[in-house]
Amino acid sequence: MVFRSDLAVECLDPSKSAPGYGVESSTHDIGGVKIETVKILDESGERIVGKPKGTYTTMRVESFSEAADDIENRVSVISEQIERLIPKEGMVLVAGLGNPAATPDAIGPNTARRILSTRHLIGEMNRAGGLEALRPVASVAFGVLGQTGIESSEIIGSVVERIKPCAVIAVDALAARSMERLGTTVQISDSGVSPGSGVGNHRNEISRKTLGVPVIAIGIPTVVDCGTMVRDILGDDKRGLPERSNMMMVTPKEVDLLVEKASYVLSLAINMALQPQLAPEDILALTS
Repeated sequence: MVFRSDLAVECLDPSKSAPGYGVESSTHDIGGVKIETVKILDESGERIVGKPKGTYTTMRVESFSEAADDIENRVSVISEQIERLIPKEGMVLVAGLGNPAATPDAIGPNTARRILSTRHLIGEMNRAGGLEALRPVASVAFGVLGQTGIESSEIIGSVVERIKPCAVIAVDALAARSMERLGTTVQISDSGVSPGSGVGNHRNEISRKTLGVPVIAIGIPTVVDCGTMVRDILGDDKRGLPERSNMMMVTPKEVDLLVEKASYVLSLAINMALQPQLAPEDILALTS
């Protein structure tokens, strides 16, 4: 049985983490946050990890569903990783992928609605409000194919063609291979995203190849498949697991709290990366 994961770090065989295999990995710590980086360098690395070429940065944090004293540090570390990947100038489009009516899949839409959108603030309106230094930002969240009849990639592609951002930040729910990763991991990559990954419904790719601009993918795992849950409980003993068990997705009972807090942290981190001249309290005042 194949246990799937959207996290590159979970798909990496440590024995093949070397340039000769097309893969590099490293681990370091920033402010108490463990950061694992996987770089897929070429086609051989893509075959080994099963992910597109690019850099995948994974941060381990305290569970978003629990009270934490390190919110500011967590936001700061995530924001720094995002800021490294976005162009220094130009308008950025933030896309919240997922179904707002399905709680485990709602991280993207919930994050997008908290983004400080500034593209419409121009000219005298900007100067009068003292906001002339703000970077132009647009945000969208539009549901899923089953609600709209339109692929997410088609909608984002149309928006990109119309407003011509310098980059897209796509936020989505992910699936993990380990139950311990649920709500405790943030993955940021420059390889794009396949919407629906977190609920086992892969859709058309959203990436630099399909849009023509850099795509920074940000995700937090909210689900595992049933086979993964049983494996975590029984160890490596997979006897008696039917093949269909990987078609059922499992999520924590406190997923509503997890998604709400994770969306808050991600939105604040993205806003800080896009508007570094603003203090966190100013961002919160402008988005509340």
